[in-house]
Amino acid sequence: MSDEGTPTTVTRSVTRSERDDVRREESARGSRTGGSLQTDGRPAKVSIDDRLEQARAGLDRVTAEEAYAAARAGDALLVDTRYAALRNRDGLIPGALVVERNELEWRLDPQGSHRAAEATGHDLRVVVVCNEGYASSLAAESLRGLGLHRATDLIGGFQAWKAARLPVTEPEAAHPRTAN
Repeated sequence: MSDEGTPTTVTRSVTRSERDDVRREESARGSRTGGSLQTDGRPAKVSIDDRLEQARAGLDRVTAEEAYAAARAGDALLVDTRYAALRNRDGLIPGALVVERNELEWRLDPQGSHRAAEATGHDLRVVVVCNEGYASSLAAESLRGLGLHRATDLIGGFQAWKAARLPVTEPEAAHPRTAN
């Protein structure tokens, strides 16, 4: 404080070593959140294909047959994130929990106040299902960021499930089990 009671600013030069330490820390923080930072601290420009590849690198993706077997054995919760028009057109996976993509993290966070009853803990194996297996990879990675370390997605999405001739409830008979 100065004699007049106003705050004073003390400046000092930052050494190159200190600046490099800050950049390394920012870069590490960026990679922990799934992205890297440019030297000015802004997020690096990454294509969606590169982003998808990064997300999938951390997932143990499953086939439709593997997802079906895991769900039947009680070892996985299938979560259908397709939007209503696709569910109405193509049907539902029997027993899958329907959660709109924009609600996924809130419904599956075991510590969240808006969690679904099925969000029982961080060890829950969640298999995210989208229409073709693209958006589900990004969604599963996001769930892993919440500590759901067994979250993954279905290779090929619902279309692969249907192509494998696994059970599907036809649209007119479909009454989804939704997260409340």
